[in-house]
Amino acid sequence: MVQQHNPSGTTGGATDRAGLSRGLVTTLVGVGLLVVFVAQNRQDVTLTFLVWSFSWPLWLFTVVAAVLGALVWMGLGVLRRHRRRVARRAARGD
Repeated sequence: MVQQHNPSGTTGGATDRAGLSRGLVTTLVGVGLLVVFVAQNRQDVTLTFLVWSFSWPLWLFTVVAAVLGALVWMGLGVLRRHRRRVARRAARGD
């Protein structure tokens, strides 16, 4: 096995880079966009569903709807993966 000498003492991997990672930059941009969205959508809206009616700020309604949609999306993905795993196990005879 060949060993290489690295005079800087680092491994040279992506995690050793100085500065901000792409994930951190993406997170900061997303938070910035969210702050702008909240600042621009502070007016109240009234939501009426069947017999219930309530008033929320537009930004809160939109964020809650997005979070609920994301949870449903992830739940459907979990169900799909589970069904595929069960089908693969049945095909192998486990």
